[in-house]
Amino acid sequence: MTLTIVETRAVTGGVDTHADVHVAAALDPIGGLLGVAEFPATAAGYARLLEWLGGFGTVCLVGIEGTGSYGAGLSRHVTAAGIRVVEVDRSDRQDRRRQGKSDPLDAVSAARAAQSGRAAGAPKGRDGSVEAIRALMVAKRSAAGERTQTINQARALVLTGPDEMRARFARHAPAALVAGLASLRPRPGDVVGYATRIALRELGRRAEFLDGQLERLDELIVPLVTARAPGLLALYGIGPNTAALLLIAAGDHPGRLRSEAAWAHLCGAAPIPASSGKTVRHRLNPGGDRQANHALYAPRGALSYSRCSREKLGGRFLGLMATGAAPQPNETCLRGLRSRTWVG
Repeated sequence: MTLTIVETRAVTGGVDTHADVHVAAALDPIGGLLGVAEFPATAAGYARLLEWLGGFGTVCLVGIEGTGSYGAGLSRHVTAAGIRVVEVDRSDRQDRRRQGKSDPLDAVSAARAAQSGRAAGAPKGRDGSVEAIRALMVAKRSAAGERTQTINQARALVLTGPDEMRARFARHAPAALVAGLASLRPRPGDVVGYATRIALRELGRRAEFLDGQLERLDELIVPLVTARAPGLLALYGIGPNTAALLLIAAGDHPGRLRSEAAWAHLCGAAPIPASSGKTVRHRLNPGGDRQANHALYAPRGALSYSRCSREKLGGRFLGLMATGAAPQPNETCLRGLRSRTWVG
């Protein structure tokens, strides 16, 4: 009797993603290159890519660049196939300087980063309620920015416009200014004055339209945030906007954040060692998700210095706060405390 042993080879894939095409590379268990191929960035292309990788053996791991942008669709497809996906940053700068830069080289680099464990982070995932919140927040952020820009333009026109308009609108609050400008009824007369009034009326109506858009977006965002994290909104100082920013930073699969330290680094709230010689100190982290970091900032978070107890901050930091010797470490500590309090 002859016994046949079938040995299945574990394959690691790497993908360099682009808008129209994805370039994939396959590695064997000891890091040998099995092949490089290009596939269209479509649903049919994703299926062909997985079939191509599977032709070399059992696909165990795939490292994908840009899982939050060009690689989002491919990441969902591979995950749905039951294959582990890790998010890969762009290739090492020293490697690019020594070997050059090309799509096949980037795909191979992504595969090696996944296989070696250098890239081990799970992608956020864009298939749940947090992705819906993120999409709505994109529209809300741009609408809020345009509203602010519109009101600033109106104030500038009022400042340089006719004296009657300046006396009427110069000291108005934003809401009153928008309502007053939108109700203007310019009459033909002086060319400059008439054109200025027309411009101010249109700016006021534009701001009113953006106000309505923001209200409609809030009507959709608030229920989603409440359903996803009701306990987060119950905390002191947390509103729907701040909660939405923190949820977006965590993603649909918060289990990928292994510890409080990982969350603090993601939010840019973890202090970075900056010691040299006899000087031992830390500095603020300039990296991480800047929107999440902004949500942790003191004026937005409403977690004042007085609410941080001695037990939470420690006597050393309170002493520095009293003397004003080191404001940066204080803010680092406060942001780290907020991140643990709100999300942990």
